[in-house]
Amino acid sequence: MRGMAMLIFAVLLIVMGCTQTADASNYEESKIKTIHVGGKVLCQDCTQGWNEWVHGAKPIKGGKVSVTCMDERSRVVYYGSDLTDEKGQFDLIINKNINGKELKAKLCSVRLVSSPDATCNIPTNFAGGRTGVKLNRPSLMYRDLVKYTIDPFYYTTPTCEKPDTDDHSDNGHGGHY
Repeated sequence: MRGMAMLIFAVLLIVMGCTQTADASNYEESKIKTIHVGGKVLCQDCTQGWNEWVHGAKPIKGGKVSVTCMDERSRVVYYGSDLTDEKGQFDLIINKNINGKELKAKLCSVRLVSSPDATCNIPTNFAGGRTGVKLNRPSLMYRDLVKYTIDPFYYTTPTCEKPDTDDHSDNGHGGHY
């Protein structure tokens, strides 16, 4: 009987621990020393059939991803970058305190920078890779670790690039030199 009570108690503790969400307000920011940002960079080829295009993205090794953190006055206080590994994965590690000032993760954004693959080097804005993604909700919090996992960023082939159809004329004043 005592063993059964201990088992029920253990199950309740596990269930209570698993139902907590990764909410930024549940951790003490002062204990956090670093911010980890991870994700993947993939190549999506639009010349393939639908299934291959959607599900057949290939990892890009050596793709460059950057993080830029601003202060409350919209000034850059941190810039860093990382190259992807053979699986297309990156892991940016950011010190939370820079020059005596504490970075606020919600003021940081992650974006694509470059691809070494000449056949797949056009950045797309799927998941915000071209314009950048703000860090808003951690995917993991444990003791003094906070990690943000970004949805995959994608490059595509030059043949898949959407042509620029915006009218960039200079209002009929000539000057197309």
